[in-house]
Amino acid sequence: MATENSRPDTMTEPSRPDDPGTAEGWDARYSSADRLWTSDVNPALVAEVSGIDPGTALDVGSGEGADARWLADRGWQVTALDISQVAVDRAREIDLRPSITWLRADVIADDVPATGVDLVTAHYFPIPKENVDAARRLVDAVGPGGSLLVVAHAPEGVRAHGFDPDAYVQPGDFADLLDDDWDIVTDETRERGKAAGGGHHTHDVVFRARRRAD
Repeated sequence: MATENSRPDTMTEPSRPDDPGTAEGWDARYSSADRLWTSDVNPALVAEVSGIDPGTALDVGSGEGADARWLADRGWQVTALDISQVAVDRAREIDLRPSITWLRADVIADDVPATGVDLVTAHYFPIPKENVDAARRLVDAVGPGGSLLVVAHAPEGVRAHGFDPDAYVQPGDFADLLDDDWDIVTDETRERGKAAGGGHHTHDVVFRARRRAD
């Protein structure tokens, strides 16, 4: 799943402002191309997670699976989920290793299918402001000592694609959902290193927090 916030650097433009973001809509988009995204891992994931000891991870909006494969390569046991069954099937065809579980799920509407994990990562995963409970469910899925990583494209690039970033839960908004058991590690806007979205997305907003261990 993605909207203006594409996952890995897009090979085609992300969804249009009139795309409802439904499972059917995303199935159609994935079916329209042999590959919708590149196989590059998202740069913020590398920067923020490389120094964390591997454990269990939940990759939200996993698409064709580049981030999930990168995590699995480094010893993580990954649950990778996406709203599109076409995306999930394609990712499973690419990588069948037992360290990755590919699931079709809509975490905007449904419960998160994992709890107590060591890492929840959501790159360019659009959560409308009216569905802030979905963001709370991602926070709640992190276990003691675990980390939450949320990344979005900077607002300027989002607006260039015809979307209003204020209509979505932004990475920094997750700080308001954390209690005193959390420490914020990263909350900044940084250059991507490689532009995405036809060159519009040059910077990412990166938020990482760690839940204190019991």
